[in-house]
This record gives sequence, structure tokens and C-alpha cells, in this order.
Amino acid sequence: MPANSDPPDSVGAEAASMVEVIATLPAGVALHARPAADLVRAASKLPTPVTLAANGKRANAHSILEVLGLGATGGTVVSISAAGPDAALATAAIAEVIANLRG
Repeated sequence: MPANSDPPDSVGAEAASMVEVIATLPAGVALHARPAADLVRAASKLPTPVTLAANGKRANAHSILEVLGLGATGGTVVSISAAGPDAALATAAIAEVIANLRG
């Protein structure tokens, strides 16, 4: 690499692999203790960090306290995002968990 060359743009590569999926909590389901725990348990099995957003708040999907802090109830639209090579798989898996949550 010549001395005056800039390093490769690794930030741009990560941003290019960012995936966002939208899911809606089923009617009658709130992210209280049990559904939130089910979601966090599923997210914790994934190799990719996943972020949830709802009601103007963001949460690490691996943190039960952050997921509970979203205050999401039935019908809430949840944005699921992840970056990296497994981002599409991770966001799809969490969207499926949300769709199948029971109160």
C-alpha cells in the first residue's frame, strides 16, 4: 500500500450489509416478562447482534431490560435491524419469533 493511500473503508462495507425488517406484535401480546424473555432467548442464540426499535426507543435484543423498556404492546410496529454477514438470517429469525409470540 503506498504511503499516501487511505485505509480501506470498512465502515462502508458494514453499512452495506445492514438489514432492517419490520414486524408487528400480535394483538393481545405485550413485551412483558415472558414474551420478552422468549424474544431475548432467541436473539441470544444468534451470532449477530440485533437491535429493536419501537415507540421511539431502541433496544439491544439480547437485553431483557432493554426489550422490556420498549413498552411495546399488541399492534406495535417493531423495527428489527442487524449488520454483518448473517444480518438477513438474524432479522428474519427475530421477525418470526415476534409473529409467533403469545401473551
